[in-house]
Amino acid sequence: MSSLVIDLVLCGLAYVILIYFVATLTRNSLKKRDSNGDDGDGGVENLTPPKIDLPPGVIWPSDAPRTTRPEPVEL
Repeated sequence: MSSLVIDLVLCGLAYVILIYFVATLTRNSLKKRDSNGDDGDGGVENLTPPKIDLPPGVIWPSDAPRTTRPEPVEL
């Protein structure tokens, strides 16, 4: 056999062994992550939307003053 064939066989064998180890290690970390129930992003969960600083004269529709229409008078 030529040295090229031997090199290809050895590289293929090394590739298979590396893939086996990566798959084994990944499977273990996936099992640990699923059993924890944590989404993994860390930090404190904040569900309130951020307060955006608007330019002067601009207001959010939810902050607009409430105007009530006078009831029509029946004659």
